[in-house]
Amino acid sequence: MSIETPAAKAGPFAHEPVSISRTMGLVMLALLPATLFGIVQFGWPALYLFVVTILAAVLAEAASLRVAGKPVRPYLMDGSAILTGWLLAMTLPPWAPWWIGVVGSVLAIVVAKQVFGGIGQNLFNPAMIARVALLITFPLEMTSFVVPAPLLSSHAPGLLESLAITFGGQGFDAFSGATVLGHVRTELGQGHGLSTILPEVFGPFSGAIGTVAGSMGETSALLLLGGGVFLIYKRIISWHIPVTMMATIAILATVMHLIDPEHYTGPYYHLVSGATLLGAFFIATDLVTSPVTRRGQIIFAAGCGLLIYVIRTWAGYPEGVAFAVLLMNACTPLIDHYVKPRVYGRDRRGQPIEYANDVEVKP
Repeated sequence: MSIETPAAKAGPFAHEPVSISRTMGLVMLALLPATLFGIVQFGWPALYLFVVTILAAVLAEAASLRVAGKPVRPYLMDGSAILTGWLLAMTLPPWAPWWIGVVGSVLAIVVAKQVFGGIGQNLFNPAMIARVALLITFPLEMTSFVVPAPLLSSHAPGLLESLAITFGGQGFDAFSGATVLGHVRTELGQGHGLSTILPEVFGPFSGAIGTVAGSMGETSALLLLGGGVFLIYKRIISWHIPVTMMATIAILATVMHLIDPEHYTGPYYHLVSGATLLGAFFIATDLVTSPVTRRGQIIFAAGCGLLIYVIRTWAGYPEGVAFAVLLMNACTPLIDHYVKPRVYGRDRRGQPIEYANDVEVKP
């Protein structure tokens, strides 16, 4: 006599509608308000560079996939190439020449991503690899910033003039302006105190709102913060990396500011200036290049915050987000090796847990 059992309809697993394309789409949606604001702030040249950078990233991805013999359409449709180009464009000077965006996208997609095997295999954040490579190779173009020239305002360049700026190499000396971080670093190097430096370039609302010189990812701190909170709400990222990274920067800045307020800026300055919020919510949280465990993410983020503060304060560059993230990306395998999640039935060292009469015996 045989007993028939009903066939299992599905495995006993929880199902959630998570996919690469959905994740990329939500991240781009979170970036959209700050991006639109940046384009409005810096006008047509910023829009042209943004489009060129994303288009170059998509074409570089398609060419790499074809060379590798992989299907092109499925990988392009996941949105990862678009997001890489998008993030890179957010870190470039908004009036940089078109070829900066193209070279950066090729570096990000081909060298930093596809050479490692494609999506999910890269050790370093592709957009940050491209930014650092461009900064070292083309320092003039990567440090030429402009003061905001809002779209359609009377002093902003028009469509044709903007084409000449982005594609024709036309100069824009009349609009040139240093970033807040760069200006403060230069003035401190000349022996001036913060009490005379900051009132000229930094106000309580200028950095938060975004009416300062810099890249599109260095402007509206409030919109970037809102996008980051949206990603946490949608569970695309967790709070561990952004909160730890910002807290580390704030603690270090507070301590040093209390020691010497004339030479070390306070925490608010560091949090709303530069690419702190872009890095905390959109770059350091990259699932591929950050640690797996929560404890590992906290260690990773604390390292990022420490390096950012050290580079900004004592190193040769006024901004250190890209360098800090890449250095901690290199530490991610080491962190994952020593900080592992507990496996069911084993302790945190990986040793089997002994049981006596169905009661766990603590080792």
